[in-house]
Amino acid sequence: MNYEIRQLDKFRFIEEGEGETLLLLHGLFGALSNFKDLVEHFRTQYKVVVPILPLFDLDIFHTSVGGLEKYVHKFVEAKGYDHIHLLGNSLGGHVALVHILKHPERIKSLTLTGSSGLFENGMGDSYPKRGDYEYIKKKTQLTFFDPETATKELVDEVFEITNNRIKVIKIIALAKSAIRNNLGEELNQIKQPTCLIWGNNDTITPPFVGKEFNRLIPNSELHFVDKCGHAPMMEVPEEFNKILDTFLHKLKQPA
Repeated sequence: MNYEIRQLDKFRFIEEGEGETLLLLHGLFGALSNFKDLVEHFRTQYKVVVPILPLFDLDIFHTSVGGLEKYVHKFVEAKGYDHIHLLGNSLGGHVALVHILKHPERIKSLTLTGSSGLFENGMGDSYPKRGDYEYIKKKTQLTFFDPETATKELVDEVFEITNNRIKVIKIIALAKSAIRNNLGEELNQIKQPTCLIWGNNDTITPPFVGKEFNRLIPNSELHFVDKCGHAPMMEVPEEFNKILDTFLHKLKQPA
């Protein structure tokens, strides 16, 4: 389903539905399509917002986790969102963590899925091989438990990015920034209810990473999903939405 991409100043985003704000942050090779099942499910109960993160538009000095967090903060301020349920996948989870640590006041809950911030396997030392479609296809398939989840459209998107020299430089800058920006010593400051949804077959942020987030974030709950890799909301959307639904519903109950 296609959603209207809205524009406010420099910000491009989709905003669907009414209710409390459910703000979704995509990862390094992420796109709006990653969240299509999630948006469709939750737009009947929440205002679902997906900002398009400027992965390739920031100058090289701000092409970092911190630079993306500043962008998200300015976006939230410009839109005046409050009582936000913040959700991030992969690098988007890392950005969400930095945001909640710096600006906790508008955030009601946090959901992480395959998040960086503690440990992640990159695409490997040989990445990225420009012009080698089969290599990029295999690397994209490693994101998922079922290689068929990596559709030709998705592989084509990644291939196009890795064939652009400037984009490759920025991807490497973001990946290095994520590795440097380890949040292990700060996670105990997060007070908001936190839901961790992890693929049991995630090879990029393996299951032990989910367990470590669960240990370090005080008010957190951890859910593992079988036969699932690094992007549960894409690979097992029904199960993902059910877990998230239950978590968010509990927050609606009177204390």
